[in-house]
Amino acid sequence: MRLTKFTDVALRVLMRLAVVKHEEPPTTREVAAVMQVPYSHTAKVVARLQHLGLVEARRGRGGGLALTEAGRNASVGALVRELEEPGDVVDCEGATPCPLRAACRLRGALREAQEAFYAALDPLTVAELTAAPTGPLLIGLGAGPPPRD
Repeated sequence: MRLTKFTDVALRVLMRLAVVKHEEPPTTREVAAVMQVPYSHTAKVVARLQHLGLVEARRGRGGGLALTEAGRNASVGALVRELEEPGDVVDCEGATPCPLRAACRLRGALREAQEAFYAALDPLTVAELTAAPTGPLLIGLGAGPPPRD
């Protein structure tokens, strides 16, 4: 199974915000730069995360992005289910329908495997994703180069 780029960016944005100090909320542009993702893509992701109540975004001076408590405690499995496009792993009904679709056992097995994938992520929260060694690495991404003597 492969996650869409949208879901990948969303998880990275949430992880980055999980380690940010409350007095220093980053902008969408700053998060995009640190996570090495195009700003336009990050802005779409942030808008969706805000709509889901996982991120708070404030405009203007003193604004920025903050992870909500719901975002911090969100199940990774539930997030991936929400962000991924609904549907089966294989499109059996597409422009050229599969001739086996009436009696295929593969489709059901793939559905079960997909649900097992999500179920494996269900107990994991965004906050847990940022435990060491990931959290310190995420914090270091925004620190910039070390000062010169």
